[in-house]
Amino acid sequence: MQKHRQGRRFATKKPIHTANREVLLFNKPFDVLCQFTDDSGRRTLKDYIDVPNVYAAGRLDRDSEGLLLLTNDGSLQHTLTDPTQKTSKTYWAQVEGIPHPKALENFASGLKLKDGLTRPAKVEVIPEPEIVWERTPPIRERKAIPTTWLAITLTEGRNRQVRRMTAHIGHPTLRLIRYRIGSWTIDGLNCGDWRRISLG
Repeated sequence: MQKHRQGRRFATKKPIHTANREVLLFNKPFDVLCQFTDDSGRRTLKDYIDVPNVYAAGRLDRDSEGLLLLTNDGSLQHTLTDPTQKTSKTYWAQVEGIPHPKALENFASGLKLKDGLTRPAKVEVIPEPEIVWERTPPIRERKAIPTTWLAITLTEGRNRQVRRMTAHIGHPTLRLIRYRIGSWTIDGLNCGDWRRISLG
């Protein structure tokens, strides 16, 4: 597995279609920005990836973790980020409390958020995934209140959507990890590591 910490030059333009396609899977740690520069000195992609001319295909919030795909291929980036393509993504959400099954059933018909009704989503209660790593800093847990892990699959990508959906049913998200984008997952990829993938 390839892991890089320092680089010399990074993309300043959006990716374009190229015969030499670079496609990377990155397991983004908590508190890392999905960009290569930051005037405030916060951690960014350049602290982990030294491949030039690649850009994130989609976003992952600074306080979220998990799979981020980077590429220099504009057509692939468009496919993954275009809402009409309905690219499926799965998230692992650790939420406060134990959601009632009836509340989770509402995900299938859509939840009415401030920006409108969400598309139907899949949700299931799961055990804590074995590959989950320790977060730094750890989440704040209240001893008297249990937590639950949910696997939530969406085909849209509104701003902070998973967090807003779990809050809507009364169970705030304490930790959020993106596990899958399309057919790609973070299986075998440690937190903070990246690898090139083959598109066949």
